[in-house]
Amino acid sequence: MKKQNEHILPLIPDYLEGNLGKEQKKTVETYLENDKDFALELEEYRSLFTAFKNEPRQTPSKKLRQGFLKMLEEEKQHQVNVIDLNPKSVGSNNRIWGILKVAASVALLLSAFLLGQYAEKNTLNHDVLSLEQKNVQLKQTTMIALLENQSASKRIQGVQYIEDFTAPDTTIVNALIDRLLQDENTNVRLSAMIALSGFRDSETVKNAFIRALKTEKDPSIQIAIIQNLVQIQEKRAIKPMQDLLEQEETQPFIKEEITNALPKII
Repeated sequence: MKKQNEHILPLIPDYLEGNLGKEQKKTVETYLENDKDFALELEEYRSLFTAFKNEPRQTPSKKLRQGFLKMLEEEKQHQVNVIDLNPKSVGSNNRIWGILKVAASVALLLSAFLLGQYAEKNTLNHDVLSLEQKNVQLKQTTMIALLENQSASKRIQGVQYIEDFTAPDTTIVNALIDRLLQDENTNVRLSAMIALSGFRDSETVKNAFIRALKTEKDPSIQIAIIQNLVQIQEKRAIKPMQDLLEQEETQPFIKEEITNALPKII
C-alpha cells in the first residue's frame, strides 16, 4: 500500500465489518474512488475476512470445555482485579484487534504465496536438472560416436565436443586418450592432445602424455606434449625426454626444446 494511504490501514477491519462512523466511512470510500490500487487491496482483505468467517469451527467436547472453565476459574483466583479508568480503551482495543487481524491476513497470504513459489521453484529446478542431465548424456553419446567415425574430420569434430564438458567423466577422457595414442591421423591426435591439455592436472591425463611422448613421432605433437609436461612440472617426463635427446631420428629443434625444458623440471 502507498505511504499516503497508510493511515487508512487501521480503518479497514471496521469498514469491512460496518463499524465505522460516517466521517471515517466517507474517508475510506473517498480513497476507494480515487485510488484503484487501494480498492484492489481492500477487496483482497475482504476475501480474506470472508474466508476466515466461513472457516468451519471445531466445537470442543463437553469434557474439554469443563476442563477449560475449571482452569480459567483457578487462574482468575490468582489474578488481581484491574479497573480500566480510560473509557476509550475499549474502542482502542477493538482497533488494535482489527489491525492484528489485517496483519494476520497479510501473513497468511504471504505464507501461501511463498509456499507456492517454493514448490513451483523446486519443480522447475528438478525439471531443469533432468533436462540438463539428458542433454549431457546426448552430447556424450554423440561425442563418442564421432570419435569412432571412419572420417578423420568427423573424429576431429567429436574431439571438439569436449568444450561442452566442464568435468568430463572417465569415458570421455579415455576416448580422447585413445585418439591421442592410437589414431592414425596426425590432426586427430593433435586435436585430442589439445583437448586433454585442459585436464592435464589429472593423473590419468599425465600418464597419457608420458606414454605419448615415448611413442609419438610427429614433431608438432611432441612439442605440445613437452610444453604441457613442463607446465605441470611432471618429473616422470624427465626420462622419456632424455631418451629423445639420445635418439638420432629426433629433430634438432625438438632436442633444443627438450634441452630448454629439462632445467625447468629438474
